[in-house]
Amino acid sequence: MTDISVDVEVLLRTRKFDVVRKFEPKGGGKSVTREIVIHPGAVVILPILDDKHIVMIRNTRVAAGQELWELPAGTLEPKETPLETARRELEEETGYKAEQFTSLGNFFTSPGVMNEVMHVFVATNLIKGEGHLDEGEKIQVEIVEIARVRQMLINLELRDGKTIATLGLYFLGASKIG
Repeated sequence: MTDISVDVEVLLRTRKFDVVRKFEPKGGGKSVTREIVIHPGAVVILPILDDKHIVMIRNTRVAAGQELWELPAGTLEPKETPLETARRELEEETGYKAEQFTSLGNFFTSPGVMNEVMHVFVATNLIKGEGHLDEGEKIQVEIVEIARVRQMLINLELRDGKTIATLGLYFLGASKIG
């Protein structure tokens, strides 16, 4: 990706992301100012337990102020590939390991305000183990029938964007997986 900005001012540095102000040339000696979240990227995993069930989580989200149905996901650590992150996050949040990961591609989560790219994986041939939640995480693992998940998607019961996008990709192209 080519950076077309003339100047960047760091407004905030956090453990997981930075907020910057970019000044981009507009023409005629003028510039446009944009505040952008610079994010290392993340993964979302669709763990398929068998031909009728997937593993989901119910995650208490402070920013949303409520518990959400989600697929396991997490932020890339420095020097970690998306696949390594997917393996780590699946085990940490659900306790499952997968023998196979298949990429469904990636997408920008919110390109109007951030550069985060979400890498999407389907995990199969799952082996149950123990999870290792990060401090402060409130996650409940749920085994859900795929037909029920499809209804949750249709009925707008799911509110998490990465989960909605991943399930949409999967249900639209599931015949290409595995």
